Amino acid sequence: MTLDEHSVYSIGAVERMVGIAAATIRNWEERYGLITPERSPGGHRLYSRGQVEQLRFVKRELARGLQPADAHRLLAEGMESGGPLPRDGDAEGSRLLILLADRDPFAAEFAEFFLRTEGYEVVLTDDAVEAERATAERRPDLAVVEMMISGGTGAELCRRLKERGVPSCLAISELHAQEDALAGGADAFLEKPLDPLRFVSTIKDLLGRSAFLHEAEERR
Repeated sequence: MTLDEHSVYSIGAVERMVGIAAATIRNWEERYGLITPERSPGGHRLYSRGQVEQLRFVKRELARGLQPADAHRLLAEGMESGGPLPRDGDAEGSRLLILLADRDPFAAEFAEFFLRTEGYEVVLTDDAVEAERATAERRPDLAVVEMMISGGTGAELCRRLKERGVPSCLAISELHAQEDALAGGADAFLEKPLDPLRFVSTIKDLLGRSAFLHEAEERR
């Protein structure tokens, strides 16, 4: 597995998605050495989807009354067995609003289709200025920003949208631009062309809804 092939999440995004303080996540990393993210060239912690699920597993075990050491021991056993960790039930989609800012109309149409299929409302824009205007008018719950929009201003757009109150930003790009995306304030990064399942799953994660389906389950 390489991070370029999968969703990557900043520690701030993981904190919101899982509901565990970033300081605690870092402490567990140092103390138990199980959930160890990769680092970007700039030093950002980059968490994979599997690591997000591992943290969710630990949190569920803590809620059952286990101590962190015991929860991590169970996690280690599950990781050694190679089987999937127990998961929470998936939540239903809702009419949350997603801002999709992409300069490529064909890629935007593709992404919009899958988002609307999941029940989300989508507002499209191919320009950074229009994206900010739409944010002021509609107050989206999440923004998807293509890094090369308006001459490559995607990272700056992520920063401005977060300043305007957008809770989460997912940056996407055909380039290996995760470092610039995360430095600009994006909560997660996906490389294009987008895989529909991974794209929707990342959206739901950032909105607090786990939607990942194992490939075996998809074939049923």
